Amino acid sequence: MEHGGQGDRNTPKHSPSSPRYTSGEHTATVTHPLPAAFSDLLPHFLVEPDDVYIVKNKPVTLTCRSTPATQIYFKCNGEWVHQDDHLIERTVDPATGLPVMQVKIDISRQQVEKIFGLEDYWCQCVAWSTTGTQKSQKAYVRIAYLRKNFEEEPLGKEVALDQEVLLRCHPPEGVPTAEVEWQKNEELIDPKADPNFFITVDHNLIIKQARLADTGNYTCVAKNIVARRKSSSAAVIVYVNGGWSTWATWSACSAICGRGWQKRSRSCTNPAPLNGGTACEGQSVQTSACTATCPVDGGWSEWSKWSACGTDCTMWRSRECTQPAPGTGGKACQGLDLQSLNCTSEQCPQIFISNIFLSVSVLLSVSIAVSGAEDVALYVGIVAVALCLTLLLVVLVLVYRRKKAGLDADVADSSILTTGFQKINLKIANSHLLTIQPDLTTTTTSYQGTLRSRHDMAQKFSMSNGPLLEPLPNGSQTLHNGKLPGEPGDFVSRLSSQSYFKTLPRDNVNTSYGTFNFLGGRLTLPNTGISLLIPPEAIPRGKIYEIYLTVQRKEDLRLPLAGCQTLLSPVVSCGPPGVVLTRPVIISMDHCSDACPENWAIRLKKQSYEGSWEDVLLLGEELVSEPYYCQLEAETCRVFTEQLGRFALVGESLSMAAAKRLKLLLFAPAYCSTLEYSIRVYCTDDTQDLIKEVMQMEAQLGGRLIDEPHVLLFKDSYHNLRLSIHDLPQAHWRSKLLTGYQEIPFYHIWSGSQRSLHCTFTLERLSVSTCELSCTLCVWQVEGEGQSFSLDFNISKVTASALSTHSPAGTPALAGPSAFQIPYLIRQKICSSLDAPCPNGADWRLLAQRLKLDRHMSFFASKASPTSVILDLWEAQHFHSGNLNQLAAIMAEIGKQEAMIFLVSDGEC
Repeated sequence: MEHGGQGDRNTPKHSPSSPRYTSGEHTATVTHPLPAAFSDLLPHFLVEPDDVYIVKNKPVTLTCRSTPATQIYFKCNGEWVHQDDHLIERTVDPATGLPVMQVKIDISRQQVEKIFGLEDYWCQCVAWSTTGTQKSQKAYVRIAYLRKNFEEEPLGKEVALDQEVLLRCHPPEGVPTAEVEWQKNEELIDPKADPNFFITVDHNLIIKQARLADTGNYTCVAKNIVARRKSSSAAVIVYVNGGWSTWATWSACSAICGRGWQKRSRSCTNPAPLNGGTACEGQSVQTSACTATCPVDGGWSEWSKWSACGTDCTMWRSRECTQPAPGTGGKACQGLDLQSLNCTSEQCPQIFISNIFLSVSVLLSVSIAVSGAEDVALYVGIVAVALCLTLLLVVLVLVYRRKKAGLDADVADSSILTTGFQKINLKIANSHLLTIQPDLTTTTTSYQGTLRSRHDMAQKFSMSNGPLLEPLPNGSQTLHNGKLPGEPGDFVSRLSSQSYFKTLPRDNVNTSYGTFNFLGGRLTLPNTGISLLIPPEAIPRGKIYEIYLTVQRKEDLRLPLAGCQTLLSPVVSCGPPGVVLTRPVIISMDHCSDACPENWAIRLKKQSYEGSWEDVLLLGEELVSEPYYCQLEAETCRVFTEQLGRFALVGESLSMAAAKRLKLLLFAPAYCSTLEYSIRVYCTDDTQDLIKEVMQMEAQLGGRLIDEPHVLLFKDSYHNLRLSIHDLPQAHWRSKLLTGYQEIPFYHIWSGSQRSLHCTFTLERLSVSTCELSCTLCVWQVEGEGQSFSLDFNISKVTASALSTHSPAGTPALAGPSAFQIPYLIRQKICSSLDAPCPNGADWRLLAQRLKLDRHMSFFASKASPTSVILDLWEAQHFHSGNLNQLAAIMAEIGKQEAMIFLVSDGEC
């Protein structure tokens, strides 16, 4: 508290009528003495002056009110304001009766500017009472302003969809400090209404996730009581990179009949490029060759032979509309398919026997008439003997015809079909009905005794579309259990000498071969998953073919692939081409597509005689009239073909989600005596033939498999495959790789142009005594998901490979019954029992359902014997793991146990 007195630099002047109290150096003017009851109160302020701003040239007013006060004045910057500049108002508080004094002063811009730059201009109110004085708070008077130029203005940006955007703004200098708001296209941004916007404490604008609607011009606005300033506009453009839509379905073939073209398209609309986003890369239209099936009018086969004369003296013959069968809208055959004819008197058994009796009776009557009654007994005996001989002759003729119809003339030794069948009790359980196996140890499978010289059998071959194999040397050879005697090199050499097979490898590692007749057989390439099943009756009776099966190396033969196409299987050859087959054979081979067929358009390609590759089948759009069909399983495909040749499965990705299965194989030296140690990582398609090739290659290099093979899905995303090694123990090992990773180009993997892709990581141990190695291998596709594998092994110990190079592949060539799980005669009985349609569905259709093959019903139905094709497929699937008991149980479920029991009768054992 301060008291007024002579020490003040500018004591307020008082009017002449004002009373004055003098006490030493203190002088004060008392205008109104306080009542005695309040004479000891100090003044207190009811209103104190507040800080104010001078805007432009307008003066500001400061107000102060106090009670009880006898005198009140302002002091500004330490000096008293002249009393003439005060506007004083006196009142009395009605509640307390105390005098109230209010004073106002005006402050101009000039007053403040006089001390501008030295200190802030301030004013304070001082009130007096008889007891003492009181000072109010200081009120600062400042000149308000806002500069024109922003210290930092927002800058325009181009951002991708969903990207965060930061726009900076530092407002101009001003008093009072400017407030900041943001505008988009001249409209105020309210972060509370749209939470995607956020304004920081330092006035920056953040767009959390850019949307297409956020494209616009953004302005930073600064304002205070003086002015409002706008920054220059910042253009924010949210762009969208284009993406391909899924491929449309293929258009109809341009040709009505024969070879033509079809196309499909996709558009860059998923999403469409916007606001300068990049357009889609790649082609928008794809074309493919197609073949429109021409209408085929049906043609009659030749009439069958007349049946035996029946008891009703009628014989029959039939023909079928199968040469060719009507297809693709062609006309059916016109005319009768069944003819009947009355038998002649010699062919009819009843007439024949009646004639015999009539003749005998006439003869007897004549004899009796001529010779007399005494010779009747003699003639009756002669007639009885004649009748017995006649009946015996009829029985022998009937038995001969039945035997002739049931057994083919080409099979002289029927033991190959019946040997090993034992008598069984008719009450045996149904699950064992199919388990009867021939004793192959006691029988030599032979064709008409032995295989004749090829010079003697030239008339049995019919190869109209391709060259014949060179004949074998003269002599007789017997095929024992499907094994062909002779040197393998001779056979491969003869095959490779043919003009069509110049690329056939001259080794027997990847080739199997054998000699087969109508009983069929099987060729297998061990440890490759590749086999050829030749069903019974596929080779016409009376013909013998020498057939081979081989897998082509990629470096020997490259398929022409275009666009997004990739090789999904090995290239498999079987031949010779041009052999006549009456039923389709089955080629089994691995494929490496993922388990999502909707991501692929998979085609079966076949090399023509001229060497060009043609599409012969599109999976999912098979035509039963075509000579090809394909069944795709999880890792294997089965190709039904009526023409031998060179085949491959090619896939065309329909989206970037399509993926191939790759197999990663890790090898290292079996023994290392130096400081350097190399780890070789192979990346190959997940097919057994390629894995076998890598294992053979590493066996020659002296490598060992250091970890289990790993499966990796490689997507059609145009991104390369990267491999890197991490977590090496730095105290013992270091990597000699100059870069952080190694990379295999996408095209090399997708096109399959290289047989075995591998990269080598060279490591160095700091001491020869270091034997333990632990690290992590990381494999990933750029911008995609990856996998990591932990490796931990001892480099000084030679361990067995985690992947066996030998599997139970069996004999490469098997001919005759030994090649099949189901015995030949039982197979024939099953076919005859199930081929005929059954009203309740207990026929081949139910068998297909039980074997989970019902998705191929239309293909089976197109064959003369659907059951035989089903059993062929079962044989191809279950050669090593076939369960005849299970098949017998299925037959029992169908309700064919009576037919099954009939299979093994006393006459067939």
